[in-house]
Amino acid sequence: MPFRTRPDQPRDLLSLVDAEVRERIEEAADFVSLDVMVQSRRARGLPPPVADNTQDRQEFEAGVIAFLERLAADLGEGLSVEHRRKLEDTASRVGSDRVGRLLTVQVALAKHLPDYWQQFDTIRMRHAEARGASGGEGRGFLARFFRR
Repeated sequence: MPFRTRPDQPRDLLSLVDAEVRERIEEAADFVSLDVMVQSRRARGLPPPVADNTQDRQEFEAGVIAFLERLAADLGEGLSVEHRRKLEDTASRVGSDRVGRLLTVQVALAKHLPDYWQQFDTIRMRHAEARGASGGEGRGFLARFFRR
């Protein structure tokens, strides 16, 4: 009996799991970028970002890339040379899309590291503080994010 999936989802279990993990990471990275923008603007007395503002959109996208790059760098520190090479090989199969490559690395890391989401949250807080945001509400981030 096949798994129940939406029409645009893969049909085999491993691909379905990868797609779900990728979707969660995309949403989390988007949330982090938006939260950092809102918090840092609030701290500087500036208005919040607006979805249809080109500059705000560019700042948001740059924030997503910056966070994914930091995540990859911080999570990659403890990996063996062989595992880092495997990650690079996996990412290279995606092509030249920068965000796609970064997300592919994160999916592989999420599957490899048993404490991926705990490390994600720690890195998120450090990233927010480095960007002039408070880091949000701390420990409640994952609970709020996954409760949707």
